[in-house]
Amino acid sequence: MNKTRIYYFLAFISIIFLGILSRKISFIPLWIGDFLYAVMIYFLVRIFLPFKNAFLVALFSLLICYGIEFLQLYQGEWMIELRKTLFGKYVLGQGFLWEDIMAYTFGIFVVFMTEKFTLHYLNQKSA
Repeated sequence: MNKTRIYYFLAFISIIFLGILSRKISFIPLWIGDFLYAVMIYFLVRIFLPFKNAFLVALFSLLICYGIEFLQLYQGEWMIELRKTLFGKYVLGQGFLWEDIMAYTFGIFVVFMTEKFTLHYLNQKSA
């Protein structure tokens, strides 16, 4: 595993921790958890595609988030049972909400822009 993947992995683990923490603290709005979920997906994709264009990673991450959210419209018996598990609850969610789509979009946009500006700053600094 190269350095870049390690950094993305550490960010991924940190975001998982923050996301779980955000669900345990009552005064944090629920959309923050969805925002962090999208950021986590972005870093997960980055672990596997560390040198791909950031826009493509953002687009792919957004499609994953949207896909999982729209999958919540499916109410097959086996899917309902899967959603009752800890994995299903945290990964697949419970029900479709347009607010989640907005939070995912905002999360991906923020992490994409942050990465672009951070990398741009680091590239200028090293030049």
